[in-house]
Amino acid sequence: MSDEQYMREAVELARGNVDAGGLPFGAVLVRDGKIVARAVNEVRATHDPTAHAEMQAIRQASRALATPDLRGAVMYASGHPCPMCFAAMHRCGIRTAYFAYSNEDGAPFGMSTAALYAEMRGAPERGELQLHACRPTGEQGLYEAWQARQS
Repeated sequence: MSDEQYMREAVELARGNVDAGGLPFGAVLVRDGKIVARAVNEVRATHDPTAHAEMQAIRQASRALATPDLRGAVMYASGHPCPMCFAAMHRCGIRTAYFAYSNEDGAPFGMSTAALYAEMRGAPERGELQLHACRPTGEQGLYEAWQARQS
C-alpha cells in the first residue's frame, strides 16, 4: 500500500467515528509494510482525555507486538497530532508521521492544537499549566533504587 492509501484509511476511520458520534480523528500505524494498529479518537466514549487516535494506535501496537519500542513504524493520522501524541510517538521511537488535516484546517472548528504547541515552546513554569518541583524532605534514591533493580 502507498502512503496515500494508508492515509485514506485513517481518514475513513475518522469519518466513521464522526458517524458514531465521536471526534473526527483516526490513525493507522504501519510497520514493515503491515498495518499493526487502527484506531479512532475515543475521548467521548471513554471520558479519557488521552484516548486520542494516535495514542490508541500506539497502545494497540505496543500490546500486539509486546514491546514499547515501535522504531520503524509510521503513523498516519487524519489530523495534525497534538503535542501529547507527538511526544508519545517520539518516546516509542516513531520517527515518521503523516497527517491529512493541518492545524490551520482544524482551527475554524476548534480542532487546532497550535496554541498548545506555542505554549510548549516556552518554559513549563510559565505556561497555563503551572509546574512546580516538590520533593518531600529526606526523599532521595528513587532512581538509584530503580537502576539497581535493572541488573
